[in-house]
Amino acid sequence: MSASESASEQSDKKPVEFGQLLWAPSESFAASSNIAEFMTWLAKHRGLEFSDYHALWSWSVTDLASFWESIWEFFEVRSEGPYLRVVDSEDMRPGVRWFEGSRLNFAEHVLRGSREGTAIWHLSETRPLQQVSWAELLTQVRTVGGQLRALGVKPGDCVASILPNLPETVVAMLATISIGGLWTNAAPEFGISTLKDRFSQLRPRVLLAADGYQFGGKTFDKRGELAELLRELPDVETLVFLPYLNADAQPEAAPVKVVAWGELAGARDPGEGFRFTQVGYDHPLWAVFSSGTTGLPKAIVHNHVGVLLEMYKFMALHLDLRQGDVAFFYTTTGWVMFNLVVGMLLTGSAIVLYDGSPVYPGPQRLWEMASASKTTLFGASPGYVKVLNDLGVVPKDHYDLSALRSVLVGGAPSTPETFSWFYSAVKEDLWVTSQSGGTEIASGFVVGCPLLPVYAGEIQTRALGMAVEAFDATGVPVVGGEGELVCRKPFPSMPLYFVNDDDHARYRAAYFEDIPGVWRHGDYFELNERGGCYIYGRSDSTLNRNGVRIGTAEVYRVVEALDEVEDSLIVCAPDSSGVDRLPLFLQLRAGADLDDRLVEKVTSALKQKCSARHVPDNVIQVDEIPYTLTGKKLEVPVQRLLSGKPLEEAASTASMRNPAAIEVFAELAKTGLWLSLATPVDD
Repeated sequence: MSASESASEQSDKKPVEFGQLLWAPSESFAASSNIAEFMTWLAKHRGLEFSDYHALWSWSVTDLASFWESIWEFFEVRSEGPYLRVVDSEDMRPGVRWFEGSRLNFAEHVLRGSREGTAIWHLSETRPLQQVSWAELLTQVRTVGGQLRALGVKPGDCVASILPNLPETVVAMLATISIGGLWTNAAPEFGISTLKDRFSQLRPRVLLAADGYQFGGKTFDKRGELAELLRELPDVETLVFLPYLNADAQPEAAPVKVVAWGELAGARDPGEGFRFTQVGYDHPLWAVFSSGTTGLPKAIVHNHVGVLLEMYKFMALHLDLRQGDVAFFYTTTGWVMFNLVVGMLLTGSAIVLYDGSPVYPGPQRLWEMASASKTTLFGASPGYVKVLNDLGVVPKDHYDLSALRSVLVGGAPSTPETFSWFYSAVKEDLWVTSQSGGTEIASGFVVGCPLLPVYAGEIQTRALGMAVEAFDATGVPVVGGEGELVCRKPFPSMPLYFVNDDDHARYRAAYFEDIPGVWRHGDYFELNERGGCYIYGRSDSTLNRNGVRIGTAEVYRVVEALDEVEDSLIVCAPDSSGVDRLPLFLQLRAGADLDDRLVEKVTSALKQKCSARHVPDNVIQVDEIPYTLTGKKLEVPVQRLLSGKPLEEAASTASMRNPAAIEVFAELAKTGLWLSLATPVDD
């Protein structure tokens, strides 16, 4: 009996346990993987042989220069000139230089070669499932790139987008990059203040925008807000306008030149006369944003060389994508995952774009799309899986998912139940991976590997080239215990710089101040004896119960499995006497009441499944849990509010998906009602 068959049978009988073996790669699955091919290549061309993945990883972080040079050569990176050296320093700090002297273009590598067939599948709430071929994508990128040049965009100039998740957005992104422009994207659902806070730092010359978007069957006309935004961005010279909701839509009076997307994309194809701008190792590629808690969001700039190498490694070796695959991850254009999805094209894989609610007009929407497009990699968040599980959705009973080979779960820590759902409801023989990284690295620190087995709730391994460790409170690496996720050595996709941070002061403060000499990522993390990994949540929101550190994800896993609970948030904050308290805030499902019975149910579940230390001091009902625009719970801002910080210092409402939710917590903090009106837990 295979591991996957065993897991499927067990999931019908009893709950899956953390660390339970769910799947193991067959000999043919492992042997046909890209990482196996890479290891064979290393043996042939470098004389390096490794007994297993862990030996390969150890070499990759011990001999950085040799490892990253092998990535350059294995993926046949093209440079206009030779590089002087692979890396100028192995000190973990801002400003490390990679492949100095090289000149290349990220977009050219995406589009190189004579690829045939489909490059992009796309579906939205307003458009049926359609395809864009590789030939069409190349033509459109050359055409739009040429038109952007004609509009005066020069290397280094910023082009900003607030387009939905559409092929046009991919074309605009690659076209901007192809001429050396600095690309930045935001989602159309972002508010005016959020867009202004982001774009004003970058001073874009061209802005691309649609008339609006549709989500959950509701349309949102954004033309009025667009006109207001343009008045706040004096550097914008041209608005490129896409009629998306209505083919006849026109923008409201704009104080800039307006060009229709159709005019831009419908111009004459420059063909072979188009030249991709070759740029150096320190040339900006794109700017992505951290959501932040206070002040302006950090504008993080990456470069062509670093992201190209990291994405080749990540997409091919850790996601095992190759030509002929079809890859999907549910995201909006406001999250770095959109950039990563575009990066999947580097492998020759087709990508699938979806714009709209993942459960509209029904919860099977994405699986119908996956079946029709013959998706081989399916990606979504644990929250999405929980919704489907609660609704009893079983995709395998309705759709042909025979092409599906792997699953990527990201955006939040995954539970054993997340893994188990895929094996029981989607497919028994499936490589299910949970991976974790960050916007600031445009990749993952802890990832999947097709050579390794899958254990419930566990991230398979550390990424190649990433010297990741768990540091205890004394700064010593620990195995089998919880600690700070750190990276001891530099890697190519580290930020080039933060905007308006000439001396790297904000950059250093973000990752290097607390533990000098390493990158402190801010995740509470465990590395076990077999090399598996688990993220417990953000370390700056870790709970402290009498000196014992508890990850918030441990609490959420138990509490949110209860039928009455829709969502939850727990923090550690001092009461009026300075004693740390652990209040648990619950968003309940319709019809549920926070009574003594439910409090006892929560308490008992946490005691039984975790420990008595995990039991909160009190339980408070709220209408809604606050989230960032990228879907992260606002634990730290709530902690700051309850610790006495005013709202304007504790949180940036412009970076929130639901700003009204945080105001409730501000009022609870201001009045002290988070203690006096709470339902106390009888310990």
